[in-house]
Parts: sequence; C-alpha cells; structure tokens
Amino acid sequence: MKLLITGGHLIDPTENQNSGKNLLIEDGKVVAWLNQNESAPEDAEVFDATGLIVAPGFIDLHVHLREPGQEHKETIATGCTAAVAGGWTSVCPMPNTNPVNDNAAITRYMIEQAERANLANVF
Repeated sequence: MKLLITGGHLIDPTENQNSGKNLLIEDGKVVAWLNQNESAPEDAEVFDATGLIVAPGFIDLHVHLREPGQEHKETIATGCTAAVAGGWTSVCPMPNTNPVNDNAAITRYMIEQAERANLANVF
C-alpha cells in the first residue's frame, strides 16, 4: 500500500526536513519526500494534510497511567487513548502504581495491557 501525504508542513529532524514537501509512505515506511509539484504515484492513496504538521511520533516521557492498582483514576487503555488524541505515539509511565512497577512481572502486565489497547506504545 502506498500513501501520499500532501499539503502539510513536514518536520523530520532525522532527515533535516522542515518544509512544505509531500511525504510518500510505502508498506508503512517513508520512501520519499516529494516537492509539492511532483506527481503522486498512480496507485497511491492521497491524504490532504493542508494546515497540519506531519512529523514522526512524539514520546511523552512522564505519564501517570495508574494501572495496576488505581484503575479508578486511569487505566492503560484510557491513558493511551488520551495520548493518541493529543498526538503522542509513545508514553513512558511513572512507577506510581500499586504495586509499583519494579519487577518484570508488573512490567510484562503493563506491556500486555498496552498491546490489548493497541493505541500508543508503552515503554
């Protein structure tokens, strides 16, 4: 599958991009940055990102997911839902759960819950 994102403002620090170029993605990988006047491949789906910023995923290094133990405040699923709604693709939760995330079993549980939610990456 090919996807061409057009009209947005492209920011990619790893490729020194900060411009109005179009972004071509093929099979989930960036394959080209095209000038606005370059034509799209005929088999590409086109997404108009006019007025939007196109950037790699952002990582929030300080989130409070509260699960396990304090699900009445927040669960991994609700926290990840909020993260992606705000434009974050990955989060790093604080160890303020009950029990505290201080061993492999708790970490594994949190990662499994995040995989079930299938939203943001949880590290």
